[in-house]
This record gives sequence, structure tokens and C-alpha cells, in this order.
Amino acid sequence: MLTTMSVRFWGVRGSIPCPGPNTVRYGGNTSCVEVRCGDHRLVFDAGSGLRMLGLELAEEAEPTDIDLFLSHCHIDHLIGLPFFVPAFMTGNRLRLWAGNLKAAGGVQETVRKLMSYPLFPIELEAAHGKVEFTDFEPGDILTPRPGIKVMTAALNHPGGATGYRVEFGGRAMAYITDTELSADEIDPGLVELARDASIVIIDTTYTDEELPEHVGWGHSSWQQAVRLANEAGVGKLYLFHHDPEHDDDEMDRIAAAAAKARPGTVVAREGLSIEI
Repeated sequence: MLTTMSVRFWGVRGSIPCPGPNTVRYGGNTSCVEVRCGDHRLVFDAGSGLRMLGLELAEEAEPTDIDLFLSHCHIDHLIGLPFFVPAFMTGNRLRLWAGNLKAAGGVQETVRKLMSYPLFPIELEAAHGKVEFTDFEPGDILTPRPGIKVMTAALNHPGGATGYRVEFGGRAMAYITDTELSADEIDPGLVELARDASIVIIDTTYTDEELPEHVGWGHSSWQQAVRLANEAGVGKLYLFHHDPEHDDDEMDRIAAAAAKARPGTVVAREGLSIEI
């Protein structure tokens, strides 16, 4: 059994897709991150970047077998699911996980609402692959596949969201989006989720200068993420869920400032692959 672990970014934006000439270098698709744990494939969030992952998977000879973990179901994190080609192909298997939707009827009901009149032309039953749904509570520890442990934690976001930590083969990574970090005290739960992880992918929609105009929106700054990473002893920090108003030039400025504040920090961009 392979014990390698890798990450690939398929969508790094927040709020709304923003393709165009000003977002070429970092990309305009919304949240979608693929994590390979040996032969197993986990995906975090179903933003518009999921469509491109699906097109690649549809060309593979072997059937697709994926665990897809949703941070939450705001539209920018779910919009790619109805366009995920493998879900509509017989023989494929897709398991969807969500940690904050029980009060709304669960993840299956949420997806069904999205894929229904008048919002979408076909319904969930059009998916010919085997689609399964699992709801859990933030704080639960999940074991989607043998040897893979997924820890979860509640995030500070309107309507709720879930952060994840994946442990496999002696390695660990954390995916923490969307969340509004405190200006004063670092959430000890998030520190533990990120503790000593090789990499942490985290919501850094804003800068500290922009935060006062966005209090209560459920997002953080790259400066706050640096403080969390330092407290948790993170190996490498990846800034994520970029504001659609931040064009490539602004992202370059953020990248330079963040790398100066914490050497090795990276601004995530579409297509970036990491071996952990």
C-alpha cells in the first residue's frame, strides 16, 4: 500500500468564480482541493474547480472512487457538484460528507435542493454513479478509508462550517475554510487542528486592513493565518479562498508580504501540486 500524500489545487477563490485576464496567474475558480492518500482520493469542497477535476477523472481508465468533504454548502463551495462528470457515469462511486447540515435536513437534501426546479434542469437521480451521503457533527473523527483519519472542528462562519485535518502515513495536513479568526485570542480548537501539520490550507480572504469593513462575514486575513500557523507549529502555510476583487497583481503583493512575515508561506494557485 502506498503511503505517499499529495495535494492539488483545482479552485482557490472565494465567494464567486472570477475568470478573466486579471486572474490568470492565480486562477478564478472557487474552492476545490484534491488530496491523494496513497491510492485513495479525498476532495475538499465542490466549488467550480471541481468541474475541471471531474473532466480529468472522466478520462481515466479505472472507475472513480472519491470521498468529497464539504466545509459548508454556500453556493461557491457547492456550485461545481452538478457539473462533476464522474457522478453521472455508471460504475463510479462518490461519498459526500458534511458536518453542519443536520438542522437543514442533511447533505442529501441540500444537494437535492440545488439540483431541482427552478434552479437546475436535472435532478439528483440523473447521477448514474453510486452517490452516498454522510452527515456528522463537528468534532467527530472520521475514518473514510483504512489508514486515513480525518479530524473535524467547527468554524466561525455564518450558518456554520467545518475544518478538517487529514492524517495518513505519518503525515498531516489541515484544510480550514471558511472561518473568521478572532482579533484577540487564537481559537485553541483550530490550533489543535493545525498542530504540527506539514501544511495548512486556510481562508485568507482579506488583509488586516480590509477586515474592519467585513466583520461578521466569516473570513480571515493572511496576517491572522500567520499568527495561527506560528502558534500551531505548522510546517508550511498555504493562503486560500482569495477575494475575487484581488487581482493577480494584488495577490503578488500579498504573496511577497506573507513570505516576508513567515518565510515559506505560499499563496495557493490553480494547478499547484504539493508532495507532503
